[in-house]
Amino acid sequence: METFLLKAAQLILALAILVIIHEFGHFLFARMFGIRVEKFYIFFNPWISLFKWFPKRYARFCKKNEDVAYPEDEEQQQGEETDATGNNLPAKKKRKPGFWNNTEYGLGWLPLGGYCKISGMIDESMDKEQMAKPPQPWEFRSHPAWQRLLVMIAGVLFNFLLAIVIYAGIVWATGEKYVPFREAKMGMAFSPAAQKAGFRDGDIPLTADGEPLVHPGEGRLMMLQAKEVQVVRDGRDTVTVKIPKDLIFQVDKEMKDKTSTVNFMAYRMPVKITQVAPGEGAAKAGLKEGDRIISIDSVKTPTLDVFFPTLEGHSNRTVTLGIVRDNDTIAVPVQLNASSKMGIGLDIDPADFYKAEEKHYNIFQSIPRGITMGVDKLTSYAESMKLVFTKEGAQSIGGFGAIGSIFPTSWDWIAFWNIAAFLSVALAFMNILPIPALDGGHVLFLLYEVITRRKPSEKFMEWAQMIGMGLLLLLLVYANGMDIVRLFK
Repeated sequence: METFLLKAAQLILALAILVIIHEFGHFLFARMFGIRVEKFYIFFNPWISLFKWFPKRYARFCKKNEDVAYPEDEEQQQGEETDATGNNLPAKKKRKPGFWNNTEYGLGWLPLGGYCKISGMIDESMDKEQMAKPPQPWEFRSHPAWQRLLVMIAGVLFNFLLAIVIYAGIVWATGEKYVPFREAKMGMAFSPAAQKAGFRDGDIPLTADGEPLVHPGEGRLMMLQAKEVQVVRDGRDTVTVKIPKDLIFQVDKEMKDKTSTVNFMAYRMPVKITQVAPGEGAAKAGLKEGDRIISIDSVKTPTLDVFFPTLEGHSNRTVTLGIVRDNDTIAVPVQLNASSKMGIGLDIDPADFYKAEEKHYNIFQSIPRGITMGVDKLTSYAESMKLVFTKEGAQSIGGFGAIGSIFPTSWDWIAFWNIAAFLSVALAFMNILPIPALDGGHVLFLLYEVITRRKPSEKFMEWAQMIGMGLLLLLLVYANGMDIVRLFK
């Protein structure tokens, strides 16, 4: 339960940040062009709001002895004031509204997104009453198509810029440290699905569709999306592995079904003890930090990927471990507990065994690196989206449960911001799709207007909005329904 709550908290915080930035993009460009934004809400607020604030009313309450002018209001259309005899009174100095104070700000209770209600625009509010009135100069529909186009693109643009800022901030704060594939002398360990595709434990990746593979974070996705991958096998031969189209789905299924301890591939590393828990079997047997385990009951375990499955199935038994200590090899009997564990921590950092590359960035160098990382993530995400339209892709779609599952089980700010940046890229891409009710749908109709100089009718826009909202609702139900189905499998 504690793990669930922690993951849920991280998901809600990430969504709140992404929604604020996305909607602020729409808000900022709308206000820059003098378009009125009636509401700015984080999360949806059907029936009730957790919080709302209207600065305009607050300003009038605080300045009740002043004439506060809002040129967007109908009251500003009135003439000069007169006294009881009909004589004109001295004109009062009108105070223009600020950038923010003609909008209601609020927090909804349903964390499925957020919205800006832009005056004179057909959106999810479906305010037909407003649209039936004559257009007003401060409304969205009264402005040139190019301004409306920028307002609609702004949300997607801000999400992508947010991802770039996050990636730049991460590399500026922590730098980058990784082991290039070529330096992993023991090669990689592969999951059963990857081995079925033709990979072998110990293979060292070289290229994916001719592109060099260096960085593990980027290389993994490149390999899954490639048509063929070249590897070095047995330290000397170059072998080409043909990648099945459904490999990415097979790997995804492995992880969801928890049938593999390796997520497609992982560095092969020696079994080195870094921690010994007091009172457990390892401590009682005299194991020490720095010891390397090379066998279990005479079964060789040179790497972690061999050690873990070999250790399973020995609950409440004594096993004999082959240990390398200070260049000496010794045999140590160790009592395992009911979970086939002995109370040790193991080194899982490839940089402790192989030559790593480490880069540090100043504030100016981090910006182009952030841009590169953002573009790479967007390109990879767009490339993977084409797989959604296959049978396997449709079955792999997930909702908030699937998204929440990618957050770590313990709070890690670097991991959190990495995931938030990726989700920001995904949100930008999904929102620009030309589907009515999404930003991309509005952009499509605006481009049509710019090219043909003909504006689609408001009735057409209303129907398109309703159909788009219906499709998105069905997709939302399906995605979260798939989460529930997988939960009870």
